[in-house]
This record gives sequence, structure tokens and C-alpha cells, in this order.
Amino acid sequence: MTIRILVVDDSPFMRKSLQKMLEEAPDLRVVATARDGIDALEKIQEFKPDIVTLDIEMPRMDGLTCLKKIMADHPMPVLMVSSLTQEGAQATLDALSLGALDFIPKESGFASLSILQIQHDLQEKVRRLATSPRYHKAPPSSPTPALPTTPATGAPPARSAVPPKAAPPSGTSLGSPQAELLVIGSSTGGPKALQDILPTLPANLPVPCLIVQHMPSTFTKPFADRLDGLCQVHVKEAEQGEPLKPGTVYIAPGGIHMTYGSRVPKGCIELSAEPVSSLHRPSVDVLFLSVSELFRGQVLAGILTGMGSDGAKGMEQLKKKGAHTLAESEESCVVYGMPRAAVERGCVDVVAPLGDIPGHLRRHFHI
Repeated sequence: MTIRILVVDDSPFMRKSLQKMLEEAPDLRVVATARDGIDALEKIQEFKPDIVTLDIEMPRMDGLTCLKKIMADHPMPVLMVSSLTQEGAQATLDALSLGALDFIPKESGFASLSILQIQHDLQEKVRRLATSPRYHKAPPSSPTPALPTTPATGAPPARSAVPPKAAPPSGTSLGSPQAELLVIGSSTGGPKALQDILPTLPANLPVPCLIVQHMPSTFTKPFADRLDGLCQVHVKEAEQGEPLKPGTVYIAPGGIHMTYGSRVPKGCIELSAEPVSSLHRPSVDVLFLSVSELFRGQVLAGILTGMGSDGAKGMEQLKKKGAHTLAESEESCVVYGMPRAAVERGCVDVVAPLGDIPGHLRRHFHI
């Protein structure tokens, strides 16, 4: 299947760069480019793309105004092309709230030595978002469903000797005893998912909550501040050494790992560049594994929408230690990658759509 893309940017250089990076993949085709929001809306009508890459700062009609009109008139996957500045972070978070599925950095990053990694990320995000369950509902499962092909290669994914365990029904209980720590991991689609879940939690949440959301370092503090303004619980970017407090949500800073520390009786935040070999920094696996090794109480661990498999290994280890585990179901995920990887390891107690997750949390914590 060829994915049809509309590239929207006011810079001719950026339009050409994005088109070149995308079309080096045989399954991606840029069917049109647009120089601003007005041009983009006309091109959407004419070319009916599968996905739009959208700049934010443009003349005549900016990206946020264009995005609102796309979501109102032609709902489709949109990938924002974002500056990593403080202003770019705020605008990108606005875009994610308005319906954009994800973002990719621009400007200096496109001229850096990491251009091959940027190209790979761009191609992979376009593939995943263009086929997101948000816009393409999966057909009903058959008794023996075939494994889907891997979007990047078109080949079936590797099969394990033991077939994946079936996902538990969403009505399954998170059980007892009540957890003393809540940990959550998310990636693509996670900012909006967290924005839907966290404001439903009351100020008297009886435990601390540690969250790893894959984001650049310039985004995590504005994201935490935004959530804090929406929530009854206190939400903040995590800081080295701070003691954990009930009713507080700690967002891992971008570019560094967050782990659970046991240097104080109630636990604390530890931040470290290690392990440097990790694909993601911060990493959900690194957080979950630290909790499984050092936390002595009951844990509730959740994995939300996201690309890849980060968090599955850590959740498996937490489950072996007796943790309660929860994963977002495919029907509400932007990308059903991280939750699926956990489900396939057989370590998930409850699989539920995003709208049901707050209820599971409130029932578990009796709040």
C-alpha cells in the first residue's frame, strides 16, 4: 500500500527536504505540497491525502488555524513539523490538544549529523499515523487471526515459539491490595491520552505517580505545567532527588532517564543519563525496571498508546513481582505498539479503551 502525503510548509527548502526524505521510502509518496494553511485546505480537497505534515508558523493561515479546520471538515492524521524552541513547544502542545497525532522537530535538526535518524523517524511516524486505529478501525478478530505485516518492511513480524497470550477482557479487575505507587508509560498519542486521564483524578490520589512520556527536553516542563493547570492533582517535571508525595504526578524530563530511588523512606526521584544505550531517553523500561528492583510495596503500572515496545520488558518484570497492570486497547490508541508488546508478553491484567481507564484507576484507589 502506498501512503499519500500532503506536505505543508511556507519554506520551499523545507517542502523539498521533507519530500525528499519521505519519497526515499518506496511506500511513501508526496502527492502535493502547500505553502500555507489556505493552500493546504484546497490541496486536501483536491488530492485527498492519507496524512498531512503541517508546519505551525505560516503566513495567511497558520498551522493551528488550519488544523482546527482540518479536524472540523476533513478529520485525518496530521503530523506537526515543530520547532524545539519554548514557543514551538507551546504551539505543538496546542496542536496535540486540537487533534494532531504527533510531531517531528525541524530547523537545525534537519541540517545535523543525525539526518538519517530524523529521516527514519519521519518515515516511520508517517507510516504509523497514516494507518492509526484512530482513523482505521480494525476488522473483527477471527479465531486464528494472521499477524499483520511490519509497516517498515512489509514483512510479517518475527513469531515467537509460544503464541502471544490473548488480551484479558476490559472488565477484568485490577485486584487488590491497593497499589502504593502508580507508574505510566506512553509515547505517540500520549500527551492527549494523559490530558484525558489525569484531570479525572482527585486531589486526594493516595499515591505518587511517575510518568515517562517520550518528548524532547524543551517540551516536558511546558507539558507538565499545562497538565498542572488542568488537574486537581499536582503535576510537575521531575527533579533529581525530590521525595515522592501522594497526590503528585512526576513527568520525566526529556533527554534523561527517570528511575525510582530508595534513598529516603517514601522513595525519591533519580535522574541519570545511564543507560546511554537505551533507544529512548527517558525510557519506560528503565523506570519500570527500577521500580521492580527497588520498590517494596504494591505497584499499579499502565502502558498507553505509543510506537515500538518500550515498557513491555519492564512491565513483565513488575508483573512477576506481583504488580497490577493495565494497557490501553487498540481501539483508542493512536499507535497500538507499546500496549500490544506488553499484551503479547502476557503480563497485562486489564486491556481497556482510553475512556474506561479513569474509571479503573478510581475504582482501584477507591477515590
